[in-house]
Amino acid sequence: MARTALILPVLAVIVFTALSALFIVDEREKVLVLQFGQVRQVKEEPGLGFKIPLIQEVVRYDGRILGLSTQPLEVTLLDDRRLVVDSFARWQIVDLVDFRESVGVGGVAAAQTRLERILNAAIQEVLGSVPSSQVVSEDRTGLMNLIRNLARREALALGIDVIDVRLTRTDLPEQNLSATFARMRAEREREAADEIARGGEAAQRVRASADRTVVELTSEARRDASIIRGEADAERNSIYADAFGRDPEFFAFTRSLTSYERALQGTNSSIVMQPDSVFFEYLRSDLAPASEAADPAAELADPAAAAAEPEAETAEPVVDATEPEVQALEPVATTAA
Repeated sequence: MARTALILPVLAVIVFTALSALFIVDEREKVLVLQFGQVRQVKEEPGLGFKIPLIQEVVRYDGRILGLSTQPLEVTLLDDRRLVVDSFARWQIVDLVDFRESVGVGGVAAAQTRLERILNAAIQEVLGSVPSSQVVSEDRTGLMNLIRNLARREALALGIDVIDVRLTRTDLPEQNLSATFARMRAEREREAADEIARGGEAAQRVRASADRTVVELTSEARRDASIIRGEADAERNSIYADAFGRDPEFFAFTRSLTSYERALQGTNSSIVMQPDSVFFEYLRSDLAPASEAADPAAELADPAAAAAEPEAETAEPVVDATEPEVQALEPVATTAA
């Protein structure tokens, strides 16, 4: 029993020592074996490793590609304009020994701090040599490749490889935004005023052309109307003269009938005149009036005046029947229609 009690602790110590001498390397990791702070072994391949228990220690680092987002950086460009730039980098540990000697026990956090300073210096150097138009353009691949190459040369001394660099934001500083927006607004307002002025000028030209066309068309229409009216009057006079020349008596008769029709319109028409008036000539006899048949040449000379004559005859003797003083002056003949 006493021997068994001694063997069990010895076996436990042996097992613990054996387990302490073994370590496993994951495929996502890279491992350094240190002895009193000195690198004794580098293990980058996944698998099982060995170390001296209690003397050597294992330090693990992430072997994957890591990302780094930098803080906003204000950069002065070649044309003296200032921009606020954000960047994003992909990096990986490629040399464990240099990495350990550079960052010490700080590990990945210390490496990111130093890498950010390297990236900021590379961004300022590259962007400070180009104008703002090239920085804010859509194709910035060349600039980002230059930044990556500069940062890679500096970072290799830390055992780090910079795989890629991207500029995520290039904006104006806050204190310059209002002035820039005001300048852009003034430029747009000036362009709008120019467009409005050009549009007003074009509208004036179109309006003047339209007014001139209206005047020309109206003048031509009035001229043509006057010509047509004159030709029509001449044709009418010719027809009157021809009709009167063929049968003056019949022409005088039809004019008298037209005068009767115009004078005796409505439902309560009254005419007050002398009984021997020429207006009643055809009501008293079927013969033509002597006054009209006596001078056919005058009708031929002015057919228009002859056509208007019956209206004058009817207008002269008309007196309202309600006036008793006129009816009492002389004997009258009253005709009601």
